[in-house]
This record gives sequence, structure tokens and C-alpha cells, in this order.
Amino acid sequence: MRARADRVEAWLEKSGVDVLAIQETKCKDDNFPWEVFEHNGYDVAHFGFNQWNGVAIASRVGLKDVERTFPDQPPFGKGDQDPVQEARAIAATCGDLRLWSLYVPNGRARNDEHMVYKLAWLRQLREHAADWLREDPQAQIALAGDWNIAPQDDDVWDIEFFEDNQMTHVTEDERAAFRAFLEAGYADVVRPHTPGPGVYTYWDYTNLRFQKRQGMRIDFILGSPALAQRVRAAHIDKDERRGKGASDHAPVVVELD
Repeated sequence: MRARADRVEAWLEKSGVDVLAIQETKCKDDNFPWEVFEHNGYDVAHFGFNQWNGVAIASRVGLKDVERTFPDQPPFGKGDQDPVQEARAIAATCGDLRLWSLYVPNGRARNDEHMVYKLAWLRQLREHAADWLREDPQAQIALAGDWNIAPQDDDVWDIEFFEDNQMTHVTEDERAAFRAFLEAGYADVVRPHTPGPGVYTYWDYTNLRFQKRQGMRIDFILGSPALAQRVRAAHIDKDERRGKGASDHAPVVVELD
């Protein structure tokens, strides 16, 4: 976030978004660039412990009831290390929208401890997400961010490459964890407006992946039924993947009635 503050500020001015969910800020609260948002009329809530992970929400339509981590969010501890809570989820109410900015654990490898952590993390979030809809079927909820899952084969540039190399993001366990949110009533509100194949949100920095159009679709906004009904347009701002200092992810934008 600190390295790309100028690009983020320019994109806010260009896009005119009212609310922005940010993941992988790699900041502590005391070195987050608050001024980028405040000078442009945004309130901002950030959650970060160190140079890893980190999530934030910026809003110019209100920011209240901030919640850092979801209830019983699993911590991570490797081997005999004491488990620690990671800065991967933050929520706030912006206008009438309850927004979660989510940085789902990567998984790293199919047989890695991080994969066990990833699936447990998603399972716990899904239980709460389902409860929120049971408590209020008309709730306006968005689960937005980097899910580190490609739910369909055409969400990666070459599914055979991923399978042959035993890569994460495309395993049945990960995809089942993603489907569980859809089965709970949430909808991918962007895909109907940006159909694939070949529609990606992420391109690795290595091997000229962006130039070769070898990307992945792993960033999603899952909306509650009431919110999904309000979506009138959506797009992926691929231009932001270009140029000096670009993130390896592109912004995903939704317009609501």
C-alpha cells in the first residue's frame, strides 16, 4: 500500500468509487498512508500487524461498526509455534452496505499446513455468512476481496498446467469451500457482467504472465440476495495491471442501484 499510494490515489480520482476494499496492505496501522484517503474525502479503517497481510476499507458514504476479524476466525501456527491471529478480514457498514474486505489464506501447496488453515478459515467464515442471512434475509452484505481460489477451469489460463504441477487454487477442496458460500445464498455478482473464459483479475509478475495473457480469476465480490438484486453493472479494470508499480491484481468494480 505504501509503495502504491500514488497509484491508489490516482485510481480513486479516476474511478470515483464510493467504497474501496483493499487487501494485502503490508502495513501496520501506524505506517498506513491514511492521508491518501482522508485528503480525498474518504474515511478509512485498517487492520494490520506487520509487513504481511493487512486489510482495509475506505468509504465516503459512511464507515461505522468496524469489526476486525470475524467471530472465531482461526489463527495460524506452524509446527510447534503458538498460533497467531492474522490481519485478513475487516468489516464496516458503509451506507446501507455491510462490507467485508477479505484476504483468504493462499494455501501455498496442496499438502501444506497453510492449506489446512485456508480450508478451516473459509469454513468458519461460511458458517457466519450463512447465519447472517438466516438472521436477516434482506441484509445487504458483500464479501469482497482476494479469495485465492479459481472456482472454474476457465478461471485459470491453463488448467492442465495447474493440475500437472499440483498447484493450489484449483483443488476440489478449495472449490467446494467457495461453492459453500453460493449454496448458503450468496452470488458472484461480477461474473454475469464479465463472462469468460479468459477473464482474469490476477497475473503473476513472473514469466511475463500479463503480457502472455496467462492470468487467474481469484478476486470476487459475493453478494447477499438483497444486494445482488441491486447490481446494475460490473467490470474488471485491467488497465490498472499495466505500467510502473502496478499491483499483480486488478480492481473489481460493482455499480449498485
